[in-house]
Amino acid sequence: MAGSTFKTNPIDLIELLEDCHRGKLQLPDFQRSWVWDEDRIKGLIASISRSFPVGALMALDTGGEVNFKPRPVEGAPTEATNATPQSLLLDGQQRMTSLYQVTLRNKVVETVTPKNKKVKRWFYIDIRKALDPTVDREEAIVGVPEDRIMRTDFGREVILDLSAPANEYVALMYPLTQVFDWDRWQDGFDQHWRGNEHEGMRDTFRAFKRQVLENFKSYRVPVISLDSATSKEAVCVVFEKVNTGGKALDAFELVTAMYAAEGHELRKDWYGDDEHKGRHRRFVDTMRPADSEAGIIANVSNTDFLQAISLFYTRERRREAERAGKAGKELPAVIGNRQALLNLPLSAYKQYEKQVEHGFMQAAKFLHMQHIYRIFDLPYQSQLVALAAIIADIGEAWEHEANRAKLVRWYWNGVFGELYGSAVESRIARDFMEVPRWLQGGPEPSTVSEVIFRADRLKTMRMRLSAAYKGVNALLMKVGAQDFRSGQKFDHTVFFGENVDIHHIFPQDWCKKQGIKPAIYDSIINKTPLSFRTNRIIGGVAPSEYLTKLEKGDKQTPAIERNRLDEYLRTHLIDPALLRSDAFETFMGDRQKLLLELIEQATGKAAYTGDASEEGVDVGGDADTAEAEMVIKS
Repeated sequence: MAGSTFKTNPIDLIELLEDCHRGKLQLPDFQRSWVWDEDRIKGLIASISRSFPVGALMALDTGGEVNFKPRPVEGAPTEATNATPQSLLLDGQQRMTSLYQVTLRNKVVETVTPKNKKVKRWFYIDIRKALDPTVDREEAIVGVPEDRIMRTDFGREVILDLSAPANEYVALMYPLTQVFDWDRWQDGFDQHWRGNEHEGMRDTFRAFKRQVLENFKSYRVPVISLDSATSKEAVCVVFEKVNTGGKALDAFELVTAMYAAEGHELRKDWYGDDEHKGRHRRFVDTMRPADSEAGIIANVSNTDFLQAISLFYTRERRREAERAGKAGKELPAVIGNRQALLNLPLSAYKQYEKQVEHGFMQAAKFLHMQHIYRIFDLPYQSQLVALAAIIADIGEAWEHEANRAKLVRWYWNGVFGELYGSAVESRIARDFMEVPRWLQGGPEPSTVSEVIFRADRLKTMRMRLSAAYKGVNALLMKVGAQDFRSGQKFDHTVFFGENVDIHHIFPQDWCKKQGIKPAIYDSIINKTPLSFRTNRIIGGVAPSEYLTKLEKGDKQTPAIERNRLDEYLRTHLIDPALLRSDAFETFMGDRQKLLLELIEQATGKAAYTGDASEEGVDVGGDADTAEAEMVIKS
């Protein structure tokens, strides 16, 4: 008689973590290494602290036909390696390893930043923020360096010191290494805040323990256990299915269902029908060149659009609360996260939809003015939401010269500060509130004031997907770079008509023959926008050789006067003499300085040129990178 080959049991989180520690629960050796970054860890911790579900685990009982080589979760002690596992984790490795590393292991966690830098972190919960219902719980999860001291101003100013338990007590920062056993920490806390005058502080911790810490201790995880009799074929199929991933539940679909109950067809608004062009199609067609399939805002998603509307709605709720005399924590937050979208009433959607749509369309115009024409060349899709919301809010005022100059400065600070790569929801909301106030004479928005571009960052911009890399390319076109062959500036007509893209100045083939490593010659310092035809003429020869070819011309390309060609080169921030003498190293140093000046002009602030190193180590750094550091001088 056929029967089920699996069972589902809820198991205490602490029990699962202890099984990882003892080696009772291990991984099949073919599982990927632990790769979660700092932000994903914070999100996981935040969910558990609120008793939110984080998904089921799937494990295979050992001792059957399937005999995978096991390995302990990363960070488990030697004893775990020598233990015989009772089950192998097929799905949930990243979650369990993250939780084990942060809590039970009681050692500093090696992870990566959103900029892909290796760092070491201790994780804490900010007690005050965790108890504040207006604060997103992820903001309450804090990662600090290995020495438990957070610094700013390139290490010169200490902003948070948790290097001693007494400092944790004063700062109300609770270490996640003790979420399952808080008695010792609480004893120290109560002793530090002893006396009747500190009863309020002790009450705060007790509230934190009830509302947050006890959620960890009582948290249960559903575990799907495959019987040891499960065939190898079945296990492989299951593993493939659960690791392929799936589409997360879409907030737009949920909002569509809610609005449908009120008789409104949200899907029709977005996708249109046989008779009406939907909003998505209108975005695709906005600023779309005749020979292009889509305009610059074609990738704006339906949730991006709802997010922008949510910013207006939640800001109005905040203003209403202010008019009612509320202040501080009583004021609702201005947000555009998933929960805000699900709370967006139909009336608010109807109130702001046309205004926000116009904002996105004007944002496309703004981007074209920055010489960003293709979706591929857009530094951050997420920053577009903030840009559109800001423009929608201030209306035609964005086109006034003084306002536009500030908006341009804000935009490039976001790009070169690489601020829209993570934690974007809070960044978008903050900019939506701060930038319009700045345009009216208020303080600089944090996206402007917080940014300090490092001169040495130019050396490591090699990836076409990097926001800052794309930013340099756009700035060169914006300041009037002219094609080496035609002398044309790269407006949108030339850009698309001539198939313009970013190309090497010292060609790859020539660099390879000189023994120069890719980590050096692939830097943005050795790249510039050029037409396809010009790049073909350049080929793989030395600059001195292809410049001579351009000067002589051929049947298809007229000869170019030497002085005129030198003028073209200078528009790319290239010293003609260095190019004509094939002086690669000197060229790289000189152009780095000129590109840095270009970025400083765009951001409106001086770059950091000191020798204090950036926290973390480049993931995948190698000898090529080291050579780049030596050859390309600051």
